[in-house]
Amino acid sequence: MSDCGTRAVSVIGFIGSVFSPWYRWSGRKCPQDHVCINVATYGPGGRFTMTDRGQSALRQTASRLQVGPSMMRWDGNDLVIEINEVSSPPLINRIKGEIRVTPSAITNVELPLTPDGAHIWRPFAPRARISVDIDRPGWQWQGEGYFDANFGSRALEEDFSYWTWGRFPTAKGATCFYDATRLDGTDLSAGFAFDHDGNARDIEMPPKTGFRRTLWAVKRETRADAGYKPHQVMSMLDAPFYSRSAVRTKIDGEETTGVHEALDLTRFRSPLLKPMLAVRVPRRKNWSWD
Repeated sequence: MSDCGTRAVSVIGFIGSVFSPWYRWSGRKCPQDHVCINVATYGPGGRFTMTDRGQSALRQTASRLQVGPSMMRWDGNDLVIEINEVSSPPLINRIKGEIRVTPSAITNVELPLTPDGAHIWRPFAPRARISVDIDRPGWQWQGEGYFDANFGSRALEEDFSYWTWGRFPTAKGATCFYDATRLDGTDLSAGFAFDHDGNARDIEMPPKTGFRRTLWAVKRETRADAGYKPHQVMSMLDAPFYSRSAVRTKIDGEETTGVHEALDLTRFRSPLLKPMLAVRVPRRKNWSWD
């Protein structure tokens, strides 16, 4: 998010594009044949890009992930994201530029989301600075960022019905919450506080507190001090099964605004949703490096 609070950006690199209908229709047999660098900008002139590309578009080294015209690469201590994508309908435009993420530290935390470790959350850099330079007026800014990852060997909807996640900056570093309802009836509730050096500690979980549903009526809840009502301060992504937004909450007496996500996997399982997603997630199987 920008320091002024009016703009934000999210970038996700997928090997096995978990929200792609094309990957689901393929039977999810080859993750490398459904790769994507999803770029979404929020604020004036915001755009959404998510192109499902084939295996010919993937190039990968220990320090670089390249998918067709866009890539993520380490440059010293910085994660550099070079983007060159075309946004989805109805606002079709090319989005080109660079985002530089500078972590305050890299953590060693891994959280298994299921007892068998089929899904893992890895918060690489819970606190970072970002510098955004996109070829549009007003899209050159600096702000607060983070870098994390999820890994899995099964589809999300095979193991979960609902989850929420939140990452909130604090004076001492950042606090992250992960809450999930598994299909076997068990729940996951995890909270970590990170300092600026990347050291993590488990924290006593504040009460789970609901707040206003999205325009698609996706349920939302996060953690907040007793008696405090969280609220959205900026809408980012509002989909029939998914919400991303900037949310204001209070943790251990400190008010903070962070990024919050809610994912309704019961809705995502619906086969009726996949043709709708195909409009927003075009498939481009072939890629030439010439």
